[in-house]
Amino acid sequence: MQIQGAVHIHGPQALQGPHRTSLSPASANSSPQVVDQLDLSREAQELSQTRQSGQIRHDLVNRVRQEIAAGVYDTDQKLDVALDRLLDELG
Repeated sequence: MQIQGAVHIHGPQALQGPHRTSLSPASANSSPQVVDQLDLSREAQELSQTRQSGQIRHDLVNRVRQEIAAGVYDTDQKLDVALDRLLDELG
């Protein structure tokens, strides 16, 4: 619908133009197949393997969650260790 001012209103119009394409049956059969692909990072693959192998220490995870909820998990000593490990990893 086109509206041109307050008094000129046109009804619905057909879609036309280059955005409408039609494929003949012969060309539709020869077109390449589109394939979806999923690429997982190395970290995601390792996490998936860890979950499947049962190597997650649920008791430790639960304890850390409780400490975080209680506000006693973060200590200066733990932050120093984490910072040292990060700096070592960065080189």
